Amino acid sequence: MKESGRRILTDRRKQPTPALSRYTFWGRRRTFRRKVDQERSSYADCYSPVLLFLLLSAVGLNILDTLFTMMIMDVGGWEVNPIVGSVIAICGDKFWVWKFGIVSASLILLCVHSKFRFVKAAILTTTVIYVGIVLHQLALIIYH
Repeated sequence: MKESGRRILTDRRKQPTPALSRYTFWGRRRTFRRKVDQERSSYADCYSPVLLFLLLSAVGLNILDTLFTMMIMDVGGWEVNPIVGSVIAICGDKFWVWKFGIVSASLILLCVHSKFRFVKAAILTTTVIYVGIVLHQLALIIYH
């Protein structure tokens, strides 16, 4: 701590930035300047447009997956995922609320932790898997 005139200044960098704070939505930190900070996992205040695109793509593909699943089930198909199949058995046609909520909450957590090692790869992998699932379902619908 230093004294500057009448104020006592504390070093704000002694504690890491929390995952959720007022800076989460109104901050300015997009990346880290110091190499030491870049090498360790930390939180950022602002996120890249590429990350926004990937997250919105994953949400949109999740919605398409849900719609295509309902269309396929209407013509006699079944859900391959046993967890989603159980939810469909319990909730019926309202399973989409559960599915949308779980996927969206997971993507928000991944977004907040996007500066951590391997998280961007997990977001990209999730989006690519959804592309594959939606293309497969689209092929089932078209060629049925």
